[in-house]
Amino acid sequence: MAEHQPNTAPAPPPQQSHEQHNQLQPQSQQQPLPGSPREDTMASCVAAMEAALLPCLPARELQAIDRSAHSSHQIDVERHGRDFMEAAKKLQLYFVGLQHEDQPTREELLKKEIALMEEELKTKSELITKHEALIQRWQKELKDQLDRHTNELERV
Repeated sequence: MAEHQPNTAPAPPPQQSHEQHNQLQPQSQQQPLPGSPREDTMASCVAAMEAALLPCLPARELQAIDRSAHSSHQIDVERHGRDFMEAAKKLQLYFVGLQHEDQPTREELLKKEIALMEEELKTKSELITKHEALIQRWQKELKDQLDRHTNELERV
């Protein structure tokens, strides 16, 4: 019978956790965080889960300790608390891992940077070609003008 009481106590926390998650998630999404929108969403999700999960089970289990005089209940509570904290830590590590998967690798970053540099080089090469053509046209106009002035001076 002592085993049944701690097992029935955790049933309400998921509802409480779900309610807290629903209450906390909009608040954390309203606060802008640095980074991409996906990182913001991920960070707010992790923060909401931490806020919702960490307090719920230990509080329920502590209430069970207060109602029970048996020391075995306290041992069960400590074990459940450790299990709960391990699960929360695994969840957090999982989400952090997902966040790192979304980040491009060094190779991808370098390829993107090289592509940007190649595009910039192409744009600047086109600009140089246009300027060279403009300079050649100006040189021709100046040469023509010099020839006209020379012809006028020879007539005089």
